Amino acid sequence: MPEGLSVTAANQCLSTLATNYTWAKLHVGAPGAAATANAAVEATRKQVTWSTPASAAMDNATTALQWTNVAGSEDYTHITLWTASTGGTFGFSGTIVANPVTAGDNFTIAVGDLDVTFATAS
Repeated sequence: MPEGLSVTAANQCLSTLATNYTWAKLHVGAPGAAATANAAVEATRKQVTWSTPASAAMDNATTALQWTNVAGSEDYTHITLWTASTGGTFGFSGTIVANPVTAGDNFTIAVGDLDVTFATAS
């Protein structure tokens, strides 16, 4: 039996994350423990509306995250989640799969495409 959280505990943890960490920032490499490494030139944070956690998972349920007219030509590989649109407290990070962008392009993470999950005991 693989170890992990119970689904109930995972959903409770996700609910706490969803309540507190609602601002997404892009990175072009691993952001590190403080989420300050490899920040994208495009520095605008976008607000995330998370789905209600279920089955140890949640996603950006109702709104796409859209960056318009991005500030630089780069390849986004990671994302960090924060408590505020600027400053604030770093909560967690993860990887994203994206095509490279050119300065002036638009970049979108579609509704349902930003997923957060926990492994659970089975």
